[in-house]
Amino acid sequence: MATKRNTYRVDEAYEEEFNIKHILLASKYIKKYLKRMIAAIILSAIGGATALLAPMITKKALDEAVPSGDVKNLVFLVSLLAGVFVVSILFTTLRSRVMVNVSQNIIYDIRRDLFAHLQKLSFQYYDDRPHGKILIRVVNYVNSVSDMLSNGLINVILECINLVIIVAYMFAVDVQLSLVVLCGVPILAIFMFWIKGKQRKAWRAVSNKNSNLNAYLQENIVGARITQIFAREDENAEIFAGLSNDCRRTWMGAVRWTNLVWPGIDTISVLVRGAIFLFGIAIFINGDKTVGTIVAISGYASRFWQPIMNLGNIFNNFINNMAYLERIFETMDEPVTVDDAEGATEMPPIKGEVTFENVRFSYEEGKEILHDVSFTVKAGESVALVGPTGAGKSTIVNLVSRFYNVDSGRVLIDGIDISKVTLKSLRSQMGIMLQDSFIFSGTIEDNIRYGKLNATFSEIDKASQTVCAAPFIDRMADGYNTEVKERGSLLSQGQKQLISFARTLLSDPAILVLDEATSSIDVQTEKALQQGLNAMLKGRTSFIIAHRLSTIRNCDKIMYIDDGGIVECGNHEELMARKGYYYKLYTAQMDDIA
Repeated sequence: MATKRNTYRVDEAYEEEFNIKHILLASKYIKKYLKRMIAAIILSAIGGATALLAPMITKKALDEAVPSGDVKNLVFLVSLLAGVFVVSILFTTLRSRVMVNVSQNIIYDIRRDLFAHLQKLSFQYYDDRPHGKILIRVVNYVNSVSDMLSNGLINVILECINLVIIVAYMFAVDVQLSLVVLCGVPILAIFMFWIKGKQRKAWRAVSNKNSNLNAYLQENIVGARITQIFAREDENAEIFAGLSNDCRRTWMGAVRWTNLVWPGIDTISVLVRGAIFLFGIAIFINGDKTVGTIVAISGYASRFWQPIMNLGNIFNNFINNMAYLERIFETMDEPVTVDDAEGATEMPPIKGEVTFENVRFSYEEGKEILHDVSFTVKAGESVALVGPTGAGKSTIVNLVSRFYNVDSGRVLIDGIDISKVTLKSLRSQMGIMLQDSFIFSGTIEDNIRYGKLNATFSEIDKASQTVCAAPFIDRMADGYNTEVKERGSLLSQGQKQLISFARTLLSDPAILVLDEATSSIDVQTEKALQQGLNAMLKGRTSFIIAHRLSTIRNCDKIMYIDDGGIVECGNHEELMARKGYYYKLYTAQMDDIA
């Protein structure tokens, strides 16, 4: 239990220093909506500049209208002040509407590109990391960074513009008191520089712990049945509690640093405003300053620190979300190791001859799975791959479909190196049936039509009849329109495999791969299915990996795979006569059945 918990507490590594390329990558999403963002800046600038007239109007009222008792002027100034606030609110609301639209569009664009890239990544990428850690990047992280890329950027520009306008207004009112206000800026700069590194490190830890929690949660939702079968509820709850506690602890640590920013800025602001009043009153006693001047400068000082506090909040948000942004673009930067080569051509209609020439392959460096494998399968031949678990049977069929790149050597189909053709033109002519038959949410008809979207219902029904799936589908209340939930939870394993058979047959592949495809089908159904399988295999090159050796006796060729290569090759009768590895495996299995 401890080992499992520690596995899920392994954090992903980050680059030590912030990488500017992530901001450059983010800029391409911002450029698309630059005009709208500029419009939002203009709207906000007008609203902000209008609102900043308020202290000057207040000064005029205190220094002129009130002392002279000019009621008419005072009413005018109060009305003007109200108008200033109305205009400010109007332009701020318009800007908010524009930016909500921009923010949602940026979310859509990033998520679309991220998902499109994930579709291209090789099996190796998904083999190497929990799916929950991938899921959190597409959903949670994109939501988190979108506001930073839209409103965050605009707010930085606006707050800087506000600062410039405020400083200009301040100096227009009084130079000496304005300089007192600016004395707090160097102190603030030192404070922000110190806290930056602490925050970034803390929010990286939060990102890692959330990722770990999401990965464990996703796995346990998918594996809920296994959890209950083995009565692992208490142990899993303990592990989840530990991961949740990691999230809570790192979050609280990060928030402690984040919460220092606002009080720090506020403290500096209060000290500066206190200095203004002390200095202003001292000068006022000598008659050099008016009450209106001191009040106006105090008002501008308050407004001066407001955009700085806002920038501090934006800075907090930036630091918090940089960890997420790094993860998003790290995923987008993940190289597509299996992709169309430069100048790749379309694969012509496949006849079906498959050749391996001195193929070497390894999933991990230094751990070679296939050693110098060579063989040729003629078009239309059926080939069975047998041997111990982990010998490389599935690896061979994965290389035929080019789900991985070979380390050396070549895989040829009809004499064409498959690394030189486009993946779509290659895989669209292949049918692959895996042991774990994946069923998507939707109707049974949708699942069968998945590989051939333009298929007619009669074609779907014919394929289902051929593979013996139609009888159980017809017994369902809604037949082919029956809704199946995520991963086909309402279906048995055997039913899932029959639907997958129908889906594969409907796509009419030139090369067929059956990887333990009948492992979940009962013997009686398998016998009935055999006629349909024979129809599927007829005229097609096929590779069959089967646990039950009785199902492969009629294959044209049987290859016994072990120790990274082909140990024996021949048809059933030849291999049985040789009394080698296949003979021992077959007789042992028959003895077990007997």
